[in-house]
Amino acid sequence: MTGSVRKPASIVDPKAAQALHQGRHGDPFSVLGRHGGTVRALDPGAERLFAVTEDGTEHPLGRVAGGLSVFAGEVPEDAHYWLRGYAGEDSWEFEDAYRFGPVIGEMDEYLLGEGTHQKIWTVLGAHIMEHEGQHGTHFAVWAPNAQRVSVVGGFNHWDGRRHAMRLRGATGVWEIFIPNVGEGEAYKYEILGSDGQLQPLKADPVGFGSQHPPQNASIVRHIAGYGWKDGDWMSERQDRQARTSPISVYEVHLGSWKRVAEEGNRPLSYREAAEELVDYVHDMGFTHIELLPISEYPFDGSWGYQPVGLFAPTIRFGPPHEFRDLVDAAHRKGLGVLLDWVPGHFPSDPHGLGLFDGTHLYEHADPREGFHQDWNTLIYNYGRTEVRNFLTSNALYWLDEYHVDGLRVDAVASMLYRDYSRKEGEWVPNKHGGRENLEAIDFLKGANMTTYANSPGIMNVAEESTSFPQVSRSVDEGGLGFGYKWNMGWMNDTLRYMEKDPVYRKHDHHLMTFGLHYAFSENFILPISHDEVVHGKGSMLAKMPGNEDEKFANLRAYYGFMWGHPGKKLLFMGCEFAQASEWNHNTQLSWGVLSDPRHAGMQRMVRDLNTLYRDEPALHALDCDPAGFQWIEANDDQNSVYAWIRRSDGSDPEVVVVCNFTPVERNYTLGMPQEGRWREAFCSDADAYGGGGRGNMGGVDAGGESLNGQPSQAKVYLPPLSTVIFVKEG
Repeated sequence: MTGSVRKPASIVDPKAAQALHQGRHGDPFSVLGRHGGTVRALDPGAERLFAVTEDGTEHPLGRVAGGLSVFAGEVPEDAHYWLRGYAGEDSWEFEDAYRFGPVIGEMDEYLLGEGTHQKIWTVLGAHIMEHEGQHGTHFAVWAPNAQRVSVVGGFNHWDGRRHAMRLRGATGVWEIFIPNVGEGEAYKYEILGSDGQLQPLKADPVGFGSQHPPQNASIVRHIAGYGWKDGDWMSERQDRQARTSPISVYEVHLGSWKRVAEEGNRPLSYREAAEELVDYVHDMGFTHIELLPISEYPFDGSWGYQPVGLFAPTIRFGPPHEFRDLVDAAHRKGLGVLLDWVPGHFPSDPHGLGLFDGTHLYEHADPREGFHQDWNTLIYNYGRTEVRNFLTSNALYWLDEYHVDGLRVDAVASMLYRDYSRKEGEWVPNKHGGRENLEAIDFLKGANMTTYANSPGIMNVAEESTSFPQVSRSVDEGGLGFGYKWNMGWMNDTLRYMEKDPVYRKHDHHLMTFGLHYAFSENFILPISHDEVVHGKGSMLAKMPGNEDEKFANLRAYYGFMWGHPGKKLLFMGCEFAQASEWNHNTQLSWGVLSDPRHAGMQRMVRDLNTLYRDEPALHALDCDPAGFQWIEANDDQNSVYAWIRRSDGSDPEVVVVCNFTPVERNYTLGMPQEGRWREAFCSDADAYGGGGRGNMGGVDAGGESLNGQPSQAKVYLPPLSTVIFVKEG
């Protein structure tokens, strides 16, 4: 059946039709769709177009202003319709996206316009839904300076004329509901800039999925409805991540931890890691897994530190729900999961955030503020409310949607200072003439306050390499609001010491003690991270001096020193078994070396250190409190011996840690805080660890006169290049 048609030229203004045909109309909803008894539609591929009603009637839509792709005709006002196009012998049907009303509500619109919507991912991005009785996907994107924004994908032949979006007032947000688009569809945004020029096709800044690199379109992903089974962990998390708890972090680059050789050397999937990685980390006694960034990134060699899709878990290892499988599995094993998060900069890839709507929307226009010279990346404009809100909401997203237990914020120092890595004249002072980036500081404070308020029990960690004060103090105390800070000074000083030939260590004895001058000024994590085993720095084992056996002994002694030292612990993957080669992100760890008893012994030792650290409150309860530490011997530079006491704040046994950083065995008389029996709980020279099997025959007895300011003393045997840990019995 075919209905009548009124002359289309009287229905659509020819100039508007021409603008629609050319993809230059900024308000397509004002023209297209149902308007009273008239339907107006656009289909560049159609020779003839009809509106089809439920009774099967084809209502012809006439072409407007000859040869254009806009059609119009009369259709009963109360009739549901869809569109049917013809070209030659071909025909197709589709729902008219322009017959649907807006999705974004008034409150969302208000908060988006104000730049205070804490959960922008619930509004922006691509959301599979049912709208006005029709299944499809709602798209929304912030592009306030665009003349026109369209969703493009295979569903519309990547033609920006077909699904031009609706601008929501003063919000700068464009939206459209597209029927019958669902899970797995690739899409981008085609943006006509304020200058009338088309921008490169852009990925969705709030997209939940992405294509496999090097392809870079966003992918529609349904992220709702996951069945979490981690309730016990979530209820206990606040206690498990407190300053008084044992926290030992295993840092992982998921793409190179382990690979499947028989399948093209591919990395493990999220689901495979949920079994193999989680079981391994649990067995090794670590309390947390920290993942290098998994937000989608285009270049493998960036290890994720140049992300484009901040809301998309990288597809390299599987879709979003499978990343949830990994987090859920870790939680059910009693392990926390931390994510490296990169709010300091972003790459200039054409499909990314740079010049997103033809203007410097996310980044500063002035390269002295907006271009990062070290990494050839762009710097967020933290002074812009919407940008701060975008980043803070992204932090909340990972904590809320994926149950991660905290964010380790990358390169905080580069955010705090306007002159970071810049010469005189290459940076812009703040409003007071200083070098501090006041806007970035306010952003970090706000992000920490918001995330801690919304996700109780999390632990946000700053990678901050300067002496900026109170990084891990609360904002109301004048701090930045982080829970913990990496102790980069400790790491640099102690590795400098360990790299020296033992004969020269006495000249730099203070490198191992200096960290105690500031050890409690922040809530510190002691980091041996990926940065220490790349870029020609060599592996941890390669840093150690001496022959092969001495290298192992040095490293065992150093790990013992680290686990006995105040501060939470972090160790990069492979370091736990003394991988001999520098880390290579293109291949898996050198698991084969575990056939060597020295490597297997190192692995066993790290497991035992984690167990001891967890089991003895004196080694962790006051990690961040000076009351938990006291030197016994800090000045014996001639023998390169160090000794100290660790205490908890209760009735738990005291612990004494003694280090000998020379290849000479020593029978050493040492002051002890209590008389009686002290159990030798750890010796890095144990045979099981690949050492010489020398030690104190299970323990020592303390008594007699005071020494080293302690009420009693004991004779202890210190194997060459060793750390020995004693625990008070009784």
